[in-house]
Amino acid sequence: MKIEIPSKAAMILNILEDAGFEAYVVGGCVRDSILGRIPDDWDITTSAAPEQVKALFRRTVDTGLAHGTVTVMMEKEGFEVTTYRVDGEYEDGRHPKEVTFTASLEEDLKRRDFTINAMAYNPSTGIVDLFGGLEDLENKLIRCVGNPLERFTEDALRIMRAVRFSAQLGFQIEENTKNALGVLAPNLRHVSAERIQVELIKLLVSPHPDYLRIAYETGVTKEFLPEWDVCMVTEQNTPHHCYTVGEHILHSLLNIRADKVLRLTMLLHDIGKPAVKKTDENGRDHFKMHGPESEKMAHDILRRLKLDNDTISKVCRLVKWHDYRPLPEMKAVRRAVNKIGEDLFPLYLEVQRADTLAQSDYRREEKTGRLEGVCACWKQIREEKQCVSLKSLAVTGRDLITEGIAPGREIGEILQYLLEIVLEDPEQNQKEKLLAKLQNYRK
Repeated sequence: MKIEIPSKAAMILNILEDAGFEAYVVGGCVRDSILGRIPDDWDITTSAAPEQVKALFRRTVDTGLAHGTVTVMMEKEGFEVTTYRVDGEYEDGRHPKEVTFTASLEEDLKRRDFTINAMAYNPSTGIVDLFGGLEDLENKLIRCVGNPLERFTEDALRIMRAVRFSAQLGFQIEENTKNALGVLAPNLRHVSAERIQVELIKLLVSPHPDYLRIAYETGVTKEFLPEWDVCMVTEQNTPHHCYTVGEHILHSLLNIRADKVLRLTMLLHDIGKPAVKKTDENGRDHFKMHGPESEKMAHDILRRLKLDNDTISKVCRLVKWHDYRPLPEMKAVRRAVNKIGEDLFPLYLEVQRADTLAQSDYRREEKTGRLEGVCACWKQIREEKQCVSLKSLAVTGRDLITEGIAPGREIGEILQYLLEIVLEDPEQNQKEKLLAKLQNYRK
């Protein structure tokens, strides 16, 4: 099997080999190339020590000398070149206490996480596959190199990576590897929230976000998202639903495009339902005010996972309004856009569609018909550039001051009053007409 290596990476291999060292591309780039995917990075492993690598190349960056990694710059592109190594004892379930450089490629590959990531390639040698990675790719399996309990004990983040790779590739997790996930899931407490968040996002935006179910079944989500575990066992005895809250969430994830904000919104849009669940005398469940409760919980969860402020703000706004259902009328949709925000309204429509498709068939046609009507109104609002916020109101605070209104809180109140008029009738969004309304406001 021949792998097409980019010219710059191939040049690094050639320079190292010409100097008498072994050198291979390794890990994910080999796996993805075999699968016909385009690798994000081309990592290189070599028998050369870091100092020897630095001596061979004009521009290098010391990215991880203690662990044998030097970034070689080829023009403006960087390639990580790492010396063959053996990891010492892992003290914190995340990092080895020390590493030892070795001349053996086999020893280096032996320390890696999964068989499909433990293959190396060199044009003259071909693929080096010592642990059955090719077979596991063929059988679509995620399997640890060697003893999975040892691999996960060494680095607990590998627990998340196993589920993430499974979701990205659509692979099953080999039985012993899967069993080890459940045994060692508590070790995730040694992993930073930032690292867990990165793996969770990769899983969510993968082709199989519903593989989060595997993380639940093996006790992994219990360690970083226990609120979602409660959703998985919360029944919804209502004609609008046919799944538990958690299963509804998983189905909704499959019905929305692979965008970080949208997938996080679907993950958390009903997270507050267990907290507000009430069952009436007929045995029917109700989840009133689950939107605000879910918004509050989503904010706390996203903060805990160290998401950035912009993502938190967008997700929480979408969660807050996800169950808001305006009539498919121009006036009602303008007010909905004003409430939710012009920036997020298109995403809100996607969220509502995904939410509806993950429910039962009860009144499905009615629900989708209403949503299509809202979408049509929104399209007309955009095409006609109708005013839906103060940003596009024909009168500004400066105009009001010119009219003799003193600067202060009253300016904001008047602008809101005028906006209400325009939301009702967009034809009124003309400066002269709105200023004429000031007399009515004063009265």
